[in-house]
Amino acid sequence: MKTNALPHYDNSVNTTGCCAKFNTAGWDGVKLQFDEKRFARATTKSLAHIPINMGSVFERVLKNMETAGAFDANNYIVLSRDLSPWKAEHLFAIATPLPQEEAVTLTGNFVTKVFEGSYSNVERWHDEIQRLPSVANGEKAEAYFFYTTCPKCAKAYGENYVVGVARTS
Repeated sequence: MKTNALPHYDNSVNTTGCCAKFNTAGWDGVKLQFDEKRFARATTKSLAHIPINMGSVFERVLKNMETAGAFDANNYIVLSRDLSPWKAEHLFAIATPLPQEEAVTLTGNFVTKVFEGSYSNVERWHDEIQRLPSVANGEKAEAYFFYTTCPKCAKAYGENYVVGVARTS
């Protein structure tokens, strides 16, 4: 895979008017190589790992991305991880700088794994992605999750795909 490239995000099927139905083709087992890949960083509040203000934060950042021309359908991913039971971090891939939001970059090699099921499985999925041969090195790897649809859309589509993204050793 080309440096800073992501698998194609197919947003062609969107019957909800909210989230596109996620097409898993090309997302499972992909090796990603980031070199100063640009992201807008936002945080959300949680209550025992349950997001409280995720909808409003995502709405704000996505609106800022659209307004600034920083949204690129060929470069779409939001990497999320819990920082504590009370706070989560979300990295929105951006095509151009986004002055309204905190900017961060990621550098390193990562591997993806597609999961399907309830959000309550995240802890199990986190453990599973840690055991991938390219990840496992005796230490917990930096791992993120790309929640491809909101809970309402996952229910409407009857599938809830989540892509794990872990730093490789």
